[in-house]
Amino acid sequence: MLNAIWLDTFVTLCELGHFTRTADRLGMTQPGVSQHLRKLEDQIGRPLILRDGKSFTLTPAGESILRLGTDRRNQERALQDIIDADDPNAGQIFIGCSGSFAMCLYPALLTKMQVAPDLVVHLKAAPQDSILSAVLSGDMDVGIVTQKPNHPRLHATLLVKEELCLVLPANVPDRDLSLAALDDLGFVAHPDGPAYADELFSLNFPDNYKGADRLRIRTFVNQIGQILLPVAEGLGYTILPKSGVDSFPRPHDIKTVPLPKKRHHTLWLITQKNRAQFARVAAVMQLINGVAQSLRQS
Repeated sequence: MLNAIWLDTFVTLCELGHFTRTADRLGMTQPGVSQHLRKLEDQIGRPLILRDGKSFTLTPAGESILRLGTDRRNQERALQDIIDADDPNAGQIFIGCSGSFAMCLYPALLTKMQVAPDLVVHLKAAPQDSILSAVLSGDMDVGIVTQKPNHPRLHATLLVKEELCLVLPANVPDRDLSLAALDDLGFVAHPDGPAYADELFSLNFPDNYKGADRLRIRTFVNQIGQILLPVAEGLGYTILPKSGVDSFPRPHDIKTVPLPKKRHHTLWLITQKNRAQFARVAAVMQLINGVAQSLRQS
């Protein structure tokens, strides 16, 4: 039989695609990850990866072992689901959502874990397509997406219509706000920023807006928790969903400016139909609904 520890290291390495990140995830050293890989290859009798600098590709044997390891993980999770199904405060739960909603949701999850020491929560900020695939495969129990999926194995519940917000430094005048004035201030860009700008500015400045590629970029930030920091320091403006704005720890240093025409993103809570019956999944779905309700009221 294959060594379960070496197999788990190999599956994690394939998921992350990087030896150092695998070591960090598993609490190991990078040489330790390499040692597990070599021992598994010795046990199989064939190489499992082909290295190319810091990256690698799987051999045919590696692809087969990865499928086996993934299947074994899913079987173990299914068994644990059966064991923990009736306890809302025990077991593991995997949640996927946007970075903005994750910032709003995570404090509520921490509060839940304080009263449920046997509940292990995994929260991942991920693209919509990845969340859908992970919920369908069972790798995630719950997902929050912006479009209602049309799939027979998924159950979708409308959470909230979340406003897309134009955010300025608190001390910048916003009367008679124009696109030219915003451009003078400069755009705090982020991965979703161009799409958000196209959505909001095309509605409100149809005659003058020429696309996100024409905006004057003041700075670019890739970390969701850092996007509003340059805005708070007076260095530019940005556009974010309301959940990302509400979770910012310096609310007095920023302000949202209402434009004549609003743009909303509809958030849907999705899960596999059978997983919604697990007590811990149902409890976390109720918690997520509560967080969404706070967005409606604020």
